[in-house]
Amino acid sequence: VQLQASGGGLVQTGGSLGLSCAASGLTFRPYHVGWFRQAPGQERELVAAINRSGGVPYYVDSVKGRFTISRDNAKNTVYLQMNGVKFEDTAVYYCAVSQNVQWRMAAGYKYFGQGTLVTVSS
Repeated sequence: VQLQASGGGLVQTGGSLGLSCAASGLTFRPYHVGWFRQAPGQERELVAAINRSGGVPYYVDSVKGRFTISRDNAKNTVYLQMNGVKFEDTAVYYCAVSQNVQWRMAAGYKYFGQGTLVTVSS
């Protein structure tokens, strides 16, 4: 199983960036999917998650109103649209999956892959 996050890059403060997460060896349909990020010197945090049934996604407070997570099971891809980015959004972003009933929590997520770097410049 491998999850590959892509779409990262350099973006100016206030700009937008779209990330994608593709899976090989795994079908997203039965899983909850989360986007995590890890900034230098900081712990990895769950920033957005989407339930396997859809419904209202989870967002950490710092990205509410700016980030949008979505999934396309037909394409076996999950997306994270980042709008109004801030310097503090700079991090390596990872996607991961969970089958835990507590899908809004970081514990239980697995298959993080290599991540994609997002750098926000002022």
